[in-house]
Amino acid sequence: MMADPPDANTALVDRLRRGDRAAFRDLYARFAQASFGYLLRLAGRRATAEDLHQEVWLSIARHAARLAPDTDLAAWIFTVARNRFVSSRRRADVAAPGSDAGALAEIASRASPADDPGCRDLERALVSLPEMHREVLLLVGVEGLEVNQAAAVLAIRPDAARQRLARARAALAEALGDADAAPETVPVGRKVSS
Repeated sequence: MMADPPDANTALVDRLRRGDRAAFRDLYARFAQASFGYLLRLAGRRATAEDLHQEVWLSIARHAARLAPDTDLAAWIFTVARNRFVSSRRRADVAAPGSDAGALAEIASRASPADDPGCRDLERALVSLPEMHREVLLLVGVEGLEVNQAAAVLAIRPDAARQRLARARAALAEALGDADAAPETVPVGRKVSS
């Protein structure tokens, strides 16, 4: 995700705070696909991700008018998504990630051509990682958030997020079976534009 110019983010936040329905449609167009992909990868089940995605966007619609003027929209949306996921895990609504083979296949097919075994291997490796590693990789590597934004989503300091990201990249390299890969060069996925 390429960072929006501060003025574009500020203008959209201002429109959302005024209750502009077109602003909500713009926000949804920019972030719906990315937030659904994030939830799908976290939950590992399509039906669960769809339910969570609806809850996320209903919550966003309810709270958009109360945004602070300096809100980072990407960080806010992924924070709402993560919080909904964590809450559902506490209620034991979400099975272990990767438990739905169809969801894993869908994730792999969305990221690259269906016949790309490397993509399938990457998705399987991501699913095998501990949640704290998977989350930071998804936010930074797949969804394209800046480390500072990911830190805000994960409710940790930016330096802790950088450290977690380095460890997650090393764990991903190990999961992929490539012990010689440098952690900074492990490919993580596509980036979305906002």
